[in-house]
Amino acid sequence: MLVSDFDFELPPALIAERPAVPREAARLLLHVGSIDRREFTVADLPDLLRPNDLLVFNDTKVIPARLYGRRERDPEVRVEALLLKPIGEQRWTAMARPAKRLKSGDRVLFDDGIVAEAIGREDDQIVLRFDRADGELLTALEDAGAMPLPPYIVAQRKADAQDKIDYQTVFAEKTGAIAAPTAGLHFTPALIETLKARGIGFARVTLHVGAGTFLPVKVDRIEDHKMHAEWGEVTEETVAAIRAAKAKGGRVIAIGTTSLRLLESAARDGGLKPFRGDTDIFITPGFRFGVADGLMTNFHLPKSTLLMLVAAFVGLEGQRAIYAHAVQKGFRFYSYGDTSLLFRQASPR
Repeated sequence: MLVSDFDFELPPALIAERPAVPREAARLLLHVGSIDRREFTVADLPDLLRPNDLLVFNDTKVIPARLYGRRERDPEVRVEALLLKPIGEQRWTAMARPAKRLKSGDRVLFDDGIVAEAIGREDDQIVLRFDRADGELLTALEDAGAMPLPPYIVAQRKADAQDKIDYQTVFAEKTGAIAAPTAGLHFTPALIETLKARGIGFARVTLHVGAGTFLPVKVDRIEDHKMHAEWGEVTEETVAAIRAAKAKGGRVIAIGTTSLRLLESAARDGGLKPFRGDTDIFITPGFRFGVADGLMTNFHLPKSTLLMLVAAFVGLEGQRAIYAHAVQKGFRFYSYGDTSLLFRQASPR
């Protein structure tokens, strides 16, 4: 298939720069089978699910990984760095601007006294060595760092203090992501309690969302695209919860594409098993799902790998119909936007 098969026209006015308030006030488009599409809000979710259904969340915690500073030898050169992942004590890969003006040996003076030295490159990323251990750096980032909002928001405004609340799910526990698992942003403690009271179960996985979230697909054919690996874990406890839910006739609903990708990674070798390590799974039309019965996910970028995943889950024509409906009805798109609840066949009632 061609990447152009996943293109669509999106009016800029539909790109959300802030989330709905309260979170569960976001609109929700329910898609069942090939033709049934109905509109709700996230607050209606308890009425759209059944007892014994199991919701699987990603409990990764977003690092305030965007830093601003100046090059020490020429303070007029401003530097913006997005930390991607640690690759050894005090060393991180990063996307930096202006990357071409940072030479090996250059020191960068970031906000709040954080200092790093450019020591080389890894692929198309720069390697920075910081003046403090990783644990100390993560603590410092809580004050000095900005949340790594997606480029289409950063192009309009810088991240602020409110984003440190808005761009983190209530499940966030394990530090390591540089992008939020955005479907989880719609949940509040009150909504969770209501869902539990209806007999709906909860389980967690961890997938530290990485650089691939920000990178466009640059090839013409989807089979030529290589996914960046991300670290994840599915515990024995979560595997047991999934098996128990299915044994009771419940459905497993992945909250977000990150949860879905990790669940299907854990079932790649035939049957769901605990998983811990890197995954570069690329889910495209024709993929055979082994775990997830449903998917809750926001509305994604044209020609993105996440849009291809949605097409794999509901079919290409289903995906196109969902997105045409969302655009026509003015749903809000992307990380801070509205959401969808997708079932391939089973009735949600």
